[in-house]
Amino acid sequence: MSTYSIKKIGISTAVALLIASPAIAAALKVDAGKSSVNIVFKQMNVPVDAKFKKIAANIEYDSAKPEASKATVDIDVASFDLGDAEYNKEVLKKEWFNAVAFPKASFVSTSMKAGAAGKLDVTGKLSIKGKTVDVSFPLNVKKEGNTQVFDGSLPIKRLTFNIGEGEWKDTGMVADEVQIKFHVVTNP
Repeated sequence: MSTYSIKKIGISTAVALLIASPAIAAALKVDAGKSSVNIVFKQMNVPVDAKFKKIAANIEYDSAKPEASKATVDIDVASFDLGDAEYNKEVLKKEWFNAVAFPKASFVSTSMKAGAAGKLDVTGKLSIKGKTVDVSFPLNVKKEGNTQVFDGSLPIKRLTFNIGEGEWKDTGMVADEVQIKFHVVTNP
């Protein structure tokens, strides 16, 4: 066999491997200024909106092969904002987020797959205050010009994560149900 034949087979094999290789999800640059993580809960049966001011996310997304996609989101717990400096200080204490011991909350996807109505079904691990729980939720994905936008909502129970210890375990004052709403914008 000639050197030319070996090189030809080598190049052909390399091309075949590239074609047969699974798609690699593209890493997206998250626009932290346009992205947000908000929560809604009820205090004395009145809805309260709050937000986390600092988030960081790593997203690899392939619209043609969503199962190759993955995401990691980290939230700076100390950036929690209820709109009042005293309340903000209170929720960082041990009974609530215990921000000194647990400075970040995080989500790490374990699977993504195409779902109904053009959404993705996302499964992963949510970690808050040292407790990790498996979660699943639908995710809306849309293209807006050069940006990719991911919107979703995840209901949790705060007591699952020991948010509100001691006298705050009583759900008569602060409800157990919390809705985490997120809007993540990425640039090319």
